[in-house]
Amino acid sequence: MSFEIIAIGVVLAYLLGSLPSSVWLGQAYHGIDVRNFGSGNAGATNTFRVLGKKAGIMVMALDIFKGLTAVTLATVWMQLGFIAETQIVLFKLVFGISAVVGHIFPIYVGFKGGKGVATLLGMVLGINPLVGGICAAVFMIVLLTTKYVSLGSMLGTLTFPVMLLITDIEPNNIILIILGFTFFMVVLFTHKKNVRRILNGTENKTNFPAKKNT
Repeated sequence: MSFEIIAIGVVLAYLLGSLPSSVWLGQAYHGIDVRNFGSGNAGATNTFRVLGKKAGIMVMALDIFKGLTAVTLATVWMQLGFIAETQIVLFKLVFGISAVVGHIFPIYVGFKGGKGVATLLGMVLGINPLVGGICAAVFMIVLLTTKYVSLGSMLGTLTFPVMLLITDIEPNNIILIILGFTFFMVVLFTHKKNVRRILNGTENKTNFPAKKNT
């Protein structure tokens, strides 16, 4: 295993995660930088709030794709013989986390990005598609029932380690469980203002799906 090759993978994953989909989309199609409005974050939640449902869904999909692609990079590295098959979960985590860090601190737009939840979901989907799908389902259910993107993000993140806990625990799962709860605590911290607004009843709700005119 070459340190240089691994470092290249980490840098590529970071650069991929740094792609500021919300900023570029907002500037290209709406002429605004979403970081100057709403919560000031360059993520899917603030895009829903500032640019609406259509833009929010597009940004969320792109941010999920970033995390999923970064994790897939580890599989490519394994197929090229750069890492051993027994190390695949470890490097999926390494490359996935690099993409999440890139999303939060994107080099292309002054290191001011989003909260990384959608990219984290893409990472989870790449590591464990079944559990990742359940996390996505929890997010959607919470969003549809409460209209709170932030609450869906937090509960969707919490679902990952909880689901691993109630399934068969393997050596790799123990690491994922610890990291999963760590990710949840980080997401909870980055959403502390949203939590206060939810408790106060002042959090913005997303009109999703949009109501049809009658």
